[in-house]
Amino acid sequence: MSVPSGSPAPAENQPPAATDHLAWRRHISALASAAAGIRQASDAWDAVSDSFCDTDGWPVDEQGYGDGKVKRDAEAWRHVEVFLDHGPEVLAGVRAAARSTDYVEGPVSEDLRWLRGIDATLEHAGRLQREWDQILVLMDASVPGSRQLYEGRAKEERNADGWHYADELAIRGPALVRAATHLVGRADSEQSVRTERARVALARSTSGPRGALPAPSRAPAASSPPVPGRSR
Repeated sequence: MSVPSGSPAPAENQPPAATDHLAWRRHISALASAAAGIRQASDAWDAVSDSFCDTDGWPVDEQGYGDGKVKRDAEAWRHVEVFLDHGPEVLAGVRAAARSTDYVEGPVSEDLRWLRGIDATLEHAGRLQREWDQILVLMDASVPGSRQLYEGRAKEERNADGWHYADELAIRGPALVRAATHLVGRADSEQSVRTERARVALARSTSGPRGALPAPSRAPAASSPPVPGRSR
């Protein structure tokens, strides 16, 4: 079967170094925690947001409603930064380790298809973070004290703009974690098999041939010295 359109190149043609070490495995738990954190922030806000609104969904307590969204966005962005730190390496590792068949069948085929849009989400979130870094530089270079005056408001705007990306990562992030966890587990199993085969082969090569050892060759018997003739 062919790989679905838009799927990255499978790992069969990748060099062994691309899949043997899987250094990105140490990032999986951080991404799992970040995805859960975004979902928790969203759920916590959903649980109370209606209390600030009328029956038609319009805010009646604008201060409480606004403060609640600010808290949600700030908490979610904190987890987006984790995705920016760890996500690209894990995503690259998953795509290097995945095989053609993984995209069309198997336990993570659907998760791999969900990853098609995560590149754009990470890129846009990264661009927002870089813009924020530039804003801080401009604040530090402008009138003394301006950062203390405007940083809080600027951070709220960044977090609000980043909520869309956080929401996307709450959906696609778990798919990345599941795919990475499966591929790491498979690589560990295959490595264990290779290690056991190598151990068996080494044991065979050092044990020597089996069966009875050949009898040592005998040296030819020494001939008796000639009997001296009787003198006459």
